Amino acid sequence: MGKRIFYFLLTNVLVLLTISIIFMILPVGHYIGPNGINFGALLIFSAIIGFTGSFISLLLSRWMAKKMMGVEVIDPNNPKNEYEEAVVEKVYRLSRAAGLTHMPEVGIYYSKEVNAFATGPSKKSSLVAVSAGLLNEMDDDAVEGVIAHEVAHIANGDMVTMTLLQGVVNTFVVFLARVVAYAVSNVVRSELAPIVHFIAIIVFQILFSILGSLVVFAYSRHREFHADRGGADLAGKDKMRHALESLKVYADRATVDGQDTAVATMKINGRKKFSSLFSTHPDLNERIKRLA
Repeated sequence: MGKRIFYFLLTNVLVLLTISIIFMILPVGHYIGPNGINFGALLIFSAIIGFTGSFISLLLSRWMAKKMMGVEVIDPNNPKNEYEEAVVEKVYRLSRAAGLTHMPEVGIYYSKEVNAFATGPSKKSSLVAVSAGLLNEMDDDAVEGVIAHEVAHIANGDMVTMTLLQGVVNTFVVFLARVVAYAVSNVVRSELAPIVHFIAIIVFQILFSILGSLVVFAYSRHREFHADRGGADLAGKDKMRHALESLKVYADRATVDGQDTAVATMKINGRKKFSSLFSTHPDLNERIKRLA
C-alpha cells in the first residue's frame, strides 16, 4: 500500500532535479549578486521550483503508477472475469459510500505481492489498483477492507495534502542545496567554482531530498491511521480489522519464509527499527491496536 507514496516521491525527485537543471542552464532565477546570496530572491526561486515540481509529480502520479506497475485498467462495462467484476463492484460501492461523485479508475496488476494502492491528482481523477496476489491470498472480507482503506485515502484528499507538504519540503531542499553549494564553491579555485557549484547543487539536492522524505514518510504513517478508520467506516470495523490481521499473517509468513526484504519493500508492515523512519506505513500491530 506504500506504492502510492513511493511513486509520488520518485516522480517528485526526478521532476525536481530536471526543473532545477533547466533553471541552472537558462539565464533565470538570479539570486547571487556581488555581495553574495540574496536570500529573499533565493527563497522565492526555491518555492517556485519546489511547488512546481510537487504539482507536476501529482499530475503524473496516476500515469506513472500505471506504467511502472503494469496496471491493466478494468472496463467497468465489460469486465473480463468474475475477479474484475468483484473488484469494480467493491470499489464503486465503497466510493459511493464515501461520497465520491466520480468513480475511480479500477485496475489489476499481475504480481504475487499482496498489495493495493490508490493514487491520482484529485478525487475526480483517481485510480485504485489491486495486485493479483491480494485477490489470490486474501478472502473476500479482507479484500474489501483493503479496498475500503484505499478509497478512504482518496476521500480524505491525502494525495493533494501530500503534494502541499512535498512542495514545502522541496522549497527547503532547493534553498539549502544552493546555500551549501555556494559555500562549497567559495572554497575551491575560482576557475573551478562554476562547475563545482553546478555539481554541488545536484548532489546536495539529492541528499536533502532523501532527508526531506523522512518528513513525508512520517506524515504518510500518520495518515495511514486515518485511512484505517475511514476504511472501518466504509466497510465496517470487523472487515477492516480482519484485513489488517490478514496482512499481518501474510507478512509474518513471508518473514519466516525468508521474504522479509520483499515485505519491507511493499511497505505492508512498518518496522520498529531505524528503518521504520523510511517506512510509509506504521507497524501493523499498532494499526490493529488503534483500530480496536
